[in-house]
Amino acid sequence: MRIISGTSRGRKLTTPKGHTMRPTSDRVKESIFNILGDEVEGKMVLDLFAGTGNLGIEALSRGAKRTCFVEKANEALRIIKKNLLQCGFSGQAEIFSKEVNRAISMFKARNESFDLILMDPPYEKEWVERTLVKLNNHNIYHEGSILVIEHSRREPLPQNTGRWTVMKQRMIGDTIISILQAGISQ
Repeated sequence: MRIISGTSRGRKLTTPKGHTMRPTSDRVKESIFNILGDEVEGKMVLDLFAGTGNLGIEALSRGAKRTCFVEKANEALRIIKKNLLQCGFSGQAEIFSKEVNRAISMFKARNESFDLILMDPPYEKEWVERTLVKLNNHNIYHEGSILVIEHSRREPLPQNTGRWTVMKQRMIGDTIISILQAGISQ
C-alpha cells in the first residue's frame, strides 16, 4: 500500500498484520481518485470505516484541507496515527474512535459539514444501506457534496439512496466504486 499521487506520492503506508482488515487496494484507490480528479483539493473530507487511513491520507496528499477519520478498531487507530505521522499530515487530521453511526450523530451535533465523504465498510454486512439511512437523516454535508462508497458487487446500493444521486459506478473485480452527489433532484 502506497500513496499514489500528491505531496506524499510513493510513500509506503503501514498495513495490518493478518487478515483482520481489508485495506483498499492501490488499483481501486487509483480508480477512485482518477474519477474524483480535482474534487479533492481544498475540501473537508470524512473517511468512514477508515481502516488504515489509506483513502483519507490519499485525499490529504492530493490537497484536501482536512480529513476526519472514523474507526473503532484499536489496531486500525494505531495504524492511522502512524501513517499520518510518517506522511506529515497529523496537523490536518482528526481521528475519532467511534462506531460510524455514532460519529455521524456527533458531527451533526457539532454542525460539521463535509465536501467529500469516503466510505469503505466491511463487505456484505449491510453497512452500506444503514450508513446511507443515517447520512440521509443527519445532514453533515451540503448540496453538491460527494459520497464515495466502496462495496462488494454482492451488496449493491439500495434502490432508494435518499438525498444522494448515483453519478457513476465502476466495477473492479469484486469491488464496486459508487460515486454519489447530494442535493440533486431525485
